[in-house]
Amino acid sequence: MDSPDSDGLLAEQLLRLTRQLQRIQSRQLEPIGITPAQFRLLRTVAHYDGPPRMADLAARLDVVPRAVTSLVDGLEASGRVRRVPDPTNRRVVRIEMTEEGRAVLRSLRDARKAAAEEILAPLTADQREVLSGLMTALVNGMPERRRC
Repeated sequence: MDSPDSDGLLAEQLLRLTRQLQRIQSRQLEPIGITPAQFRLLRTVAHYDGPPRMADLAARLDVVPRAVTSLVDGLEASGRVRRVPDPTNRRVVRIEMTEEGRAVLRSLRDARKAAAEEILAPLTADQREVLSGLMTALVNGMPERRRC
C-alpha cells in the first residue's frame, strides 16, 4: 500500500528518470550547439502567435529578464532568433525566430522524441498509455507557476 517510504521511492525513481532523460537529451543537443536552456527559450518563442516581448519570455520561463537577455544573445549570435522592434512602442524589443531557429527547433524536437523513445523502450504500448494518463494527472495537478 501507499506509505511514506513508497512515496519516497517513487519520487526517487521519477528524479532518476528525469536525470537520465536530461543526460540523453544533452548528448543529442551538443552536436547541434545549443544548451537545454536555449532549447527551452526557442520552444517558448514558438508558442507565441507573434514575436513575444523579452519581458513576456522572462515571465513565461520564470526567470529574471537578464537570463533571457543572455539566452537571446547566444541564440541571436548563432542566427536562430533576432530582435525586432515593437511596432507600437519603440522602447520594447520583441524576439522573432529565424528560419534557422525553426529548423533547429525541428531537429531538437526529434532529439527529444528519440530521448523519450530510449527511456520508454521497455514499456509496451498499453503501459505507455497508462503512464501517459498518470503523467497528465500529475502535471495537471501542479500549480500553474511550476509547469514548464
